[in-house]
Amino acid sequence: MRVRFWGVRGSLAKPGPTTLRYGGNTPCIQVVMDDGTLNIFDCGTGVHGLGQELMASGKKNMKGNILITHTHWDHIQGFPFFVPLFIPGNEWDIYGPGGMGNQLNTTLSGQMSYSYFPIHLEALGATVRFSNLGEGTFPLGGAKASLRYTNHPSLTLAYRLDSGGASLVYIPDHEPHSLHPLDAPPGTIPIHHEDRSHVNFLSGADLLVHDAMYTLEEYPSKLGWGHSPFQKVVDYAIAGKVKRPAFFHHDPMRDDDAMDKLVEEARRYAEGADHVPEIFAA
Repeated sequence: MRVRFWGVRGSLAKPGPTTLRYGGNTPCIQVVMDDGTLNIFDCGTGVHGLGQELMASGKKNMKGNILITHTHWDHIQGFPFFVPLFIPGNEWDIYGPGGMGNQLNTTLSGQMSYSYFPIHLEALGATVRFSNLGEGTFPLGGAKASLRYTNHPSLTLAYRLDSGGASLVYIPDHEPHSLHPLDAPPGTIPIHHEDRSHVNFLSGADLLVHDAMYTLEEYPSKLGWGHSPFQKVVDYAIAGKVKRPAFFHHDPMRDDDAMDKLVEEARRYAEGADHVPEIFAA
């Protein structure tokens, strides 16, 4: 798999001189498989630049998969600006969480109502197919896709792709079910059974893209907002023997220098663990 980050910022796009190195666009990553299959995870503002590059390639009859984790605005706000959706001859399969009366195509169509946007969903020129997903597995091209719900205020899916011996796990929005055990060595298995299942889902990943929006000091004032302190992400990565955890969904108030310090602190936190992953921030 070849992975490229097009948007890594959480909640609100934050362009400007203080976010040049880590980026200000909201979530979008591109994953190209060995057989050329194009997968796009989330459609935040970053998907606009991806669409521009795909159009510049001159490729005709483009095909791809768009996998939405959930329909909070920062994960779908770039969807109407993804130009390849408007080109006849292109084909896109769009996947996302269904159920609870919140079908994916209905939500995306609502975002493109005239109150918010001048073009309706029906104006898309490409062939577009919607699939509403829940927990489980399904084949995605030559890959096995696994899905698990995360702990977030909206119905949200985490995705795992396994193909050719490589594995990618994408969890952009998730809050621990419990911080316990507190003051334990890094990588200690969580007490809460849902947190243990979370570790099992990401276990052995070559690349883990995980929400790490807060610090443990910030977290108490953000309880219930649906995001993780970075120390818990390091714990998960150590416990699951992840090779490379990539911090994601960066707080819009955290500038490049603050991100550097956060990564340095995370690496110090992991020192001396039985398994020390290669920690970086997307």
